Amino acid sequence: MTESINTVNKRWLDPSELEMAYGFSKSTQAKMRMVSNDSNIPFSKIGKYIRYDRIAIDKWLEEHQVGGN
Repeated sequence: MTESINTVNKRWLDPSELEMAYGFSKSTQAKMRMVSNDSNIPFSKIGKYIRYDRIAIDKWLEEHQVGGN
């Protein structure tokens, strides 16, 4: 339970933390990173490490919302 509490307050998430916080499996994340259009998931790569900015992910999810307001 401590991990999920710490993840809520983190801005930069690794793939495992993104999976825990948003439910995207690591294999789905890899596929979404490889897409070469506007629907690819925003990420940063520092050396061999992948990091996701929570603010960018939230914005990306809002921009790709289907239906609703």
